[in-house]
Amino acid sequence: MLTIALPKGRIGEDSLKVFEKIFDKPFAFDSRKLILEMEGFRFLRVRNQDVPTYVYHQAADLGVVGLDVLEEKGVDLVRLLDLGFGKCSVSIGIKSDQELDFTKPSLKVATKMENITRDFFSKKAIPVEIIKLYGSIELAPLVGLADMIVDIVETGETMRQNGLKPALTIMQSSAYLVANKNSFYLKKDEILNLRQKIKEALYGA
Repeated sequence: MLTIALPKGRIGEDSLKVFEKIFDKPFAFDSRKLILEMEGFRFLRVRNQDVPTYVYHQAADLGVVGLDVLEEKGVDLVRLLDLGFGKCSVSIGIKSDQELDFTKPSLKVATKMENITRDFFSKKAIPVEIIKLYGSIELAPLVGLADMIVDIVETGETMRQNGLKPALTIMQSSAYLVANKNSFYLKKDEILNLRQKIKEALYGA
């Protein structure tokens, strides 16, 4: 049996739809259940940010998780397939009446993605102070807590509604199928067979 960690929300639901297509039957968690067993698979419903942790520690053989979360966590997993859904970008946001300016002597950046942010500015040799927030990131520039934010952008509507605008894309993201390295070694044929079925269900033969 393969154990697969799925994030709560749309990416997890889209993942189960792929299995519905493969096996031609409904796959769905009961309302508050966190484990679903069907067709020789065990699915775990976990927080998006926790998927890499479950897979890395082999509590799950496989996981479905956004590339942005993978990059932020930085754990060593096998990236098997870009699933093509859950698309978004990690972008810098600033106040809508301003222009992006990296020449200021000191810059404060509010974000929940510290590692991606630090890596981006480090590669550009731009010194910044990173302020870690867990939610309502858009508020930070409006009240003077930060000069800019780094956050997930799908349509940009949330930023616009809060007086901000996406100013620069740091990376594009979509959902990936990932595997634990030991699981991949021990269950390689089973995992690669599933990968092929998922690929065919998503992209055709």
